[in-house]
Amino acid sequence: MIGFLIGRFQPFHLGHLEAIKFALSKVEHLHVGIGSSNKSHEKRNPFTADERKKMILSSMNSEIEKNVSLHYIPDVDDHSKWTHLVDETIPQYDVVFSNDDFTHELYGKRGKSIIAVDLKSRSDLSGTNIRNLILTDQNWKQFLPSGTVEVLTQIDAKKRLEDL
Repeated sequence: MIGFLIGRFQPFHLGHLEAIKFALSKVEHLHVGIGSSNKSHEKRNPFTADERKKMILSSMNSEIEKNVSLHYIPDVDDHSKWTHLVDETIPQYDVVFSNDDFTHELYGKRGKSIIAVDLKSRSDLSGTNIRNLILTDQNWKQFLPSGTVEVLTQIDAKKRLEDL
């Protein structure tokens, strides 16, 4: 069975890594969609799709990486067309993994199988929280895989966030 999981990964954190591991416990292969891939350098989407891809790849071990493929999924203005755009981008998938109610609704209308992903420590493990911690020089690294920390350090994430 093949799965699909989408996220913005702004930045890729330990909750995202756990979601990928959870999905891989249910399927043989997982397509991971990097959502809002056409957006960057915005307050809600500060990192580019390529930076997020690098965060993800540098945070996975080889055992996980061999069973995952990454895809860029841009935002579109028409939500009803979005799942069809995903279908054009992702070769094949049997089940969608998500914790987002709207994603459940969109795929539910199309009769797709959906498995809810339980996100742990949601208040800590959210991109918004982590971006705020980076901005205010608080302890943000504890919520991220080391690969993401390296990428954020290389691109000077604090300066990027300050400039937005």
